[in-house]
Amino acid sequence: MNSRAETIADIDRQLSNRFIELDPNGYFIIYLDREAGLICAKHFSNMIDDRGLAVDPDTGKPIPARGKVDRTAVQIFTARTAKELCIKIFETAKPCPVSQLGHAAYLGREFLRAEQALIVDDEYVQD
Repeated sequence: MNSRAETIADIDRQLSNRFIELDPNGYFIIYLDREAGLICAKHFSNMIDDRGLAVDPDTGKPIPARGKVDRTAVQIFTARTAKELCIKIFETAKPCPVSQLGHAAYLGREFLRAEQALIVDDEYVQD
């Protein structure tokens, strides 16, 4: 890795550890369907409790940030490109499942990373 790439990777690692305000409209799990050539985004509902934690609206229990969570997606969005997926989520879905600009920016970045992984046949792991 060259010096510029290392610097960019370091900045990204640092910024990934910052506090983020969670979107009360829910969260997305992003993955690739390589066989179909699609970027997929499962949208899950949540509520934000008084501690700022995302909780399952049905149980009131905190939703863990890592590990397997057995929940049913509210909606699944799929597209061939990051731009197509953004249009489906932010321009076509009514109501829009994203309520915060920071969340929208994060999703756009992740969709581009997923698209690039699909193009070069690389692994994609959501940040």
